[in-house]
Amino acid sequence: MTSYDRPTTEPEASAPVDRPVGVPAAAAPPASGGGSDAEGRQVTEAALFEAFGGVRGMVETVLPGLLFVAIFTVNKDLHVSAIAALAVSLVLCAVRLVRRDTVKHAFSGVFGVAFGVVFAMMTGNAKDFYLPGMLYTLGLALAYIVTTLAGVPLIGLILGPVFKENLSWRTRNPGRKKAYAKASWAWGLILLAKCMVLFPLYWWADTTQLGWVLVALKIPPFLLAVYLTWLFLVKAPAPIDVFAEMEAREKAEEALRERLATPGPPVAVDRPQEGPRHRR
Repeated sequence: MTSYDRPTTEPEASAPVDRPVGVPAAAAPPASGGGSDAEGRQVTEAALFEAFGGVRGMVETVLPGLLFVAIFTVNKDLHVSAIAALAVSLVLCAVRLVRRDTVKHAFSGVFGVAFGVVFAMMTGNAKDFYLPGMLYTLGLALAYIVTTLAGVPLIGLILGPVFKENLSWRTRNPGRKKAYAKASWAWGLILLAKCMVLFPLYWWADTTQLGWVLVALKIPPFLLAVYLTWLFLVKAPAPIDVFAEMEAREKAEEALRERLATPGPPVAVDRPQEGPRHRR
């Protein structure tokens, strides 16, 4: 993965400089963020890895389902397959807790597997182990599309805090908003295409066929969506670091308060000199 094409941080002489209210020009951070293209690439890659979990997150997503379908293919035992999948999810989550790593991806895996186990146990149909995840994928696809149509693309809501820009891209960075819209469309359409493959198989295929196809479709669509997201973002303006802006504003206000609280030297008042008096 590579980078944003960063715009120049120096405005033209005739252009007004956009800075936080009350912050002098020297204290306000550049709106676009500075740095080289290589630095921008690293920032983008790091943000995407943090948001989507990287290689480890993908392993934690795939392994429980892979274990379930592998065991079920061999012995056709729903209970053993479900318990094994849930157990490996809990182990992966426990490893993250012990290492004090970010657990959001592991927890989401545990909840997904747990819902699948509950569904399958309640209905007695092993295919229902996959149904909650499939419904979640469909709902997520619709969320990407609907939020993009509403002008607040979901991928921007997800990545905004990671890039330290929050929602500044909505009103202050139109080029970045456009990139987020493109990325959200990509995610929505890719996930919809995945659902168009899986739901017919849920009705017509057996459990092992559905399971192996689902495992095979876990990573490639995800990698394609992440790659397209990266491709759109590296061509977009760099994010506006709103946290740096707030910090600069606070420092400027604190400096102003200190200046007002510190008494200055007495100011000498120049009085007009009286002219010579004339005697009568």
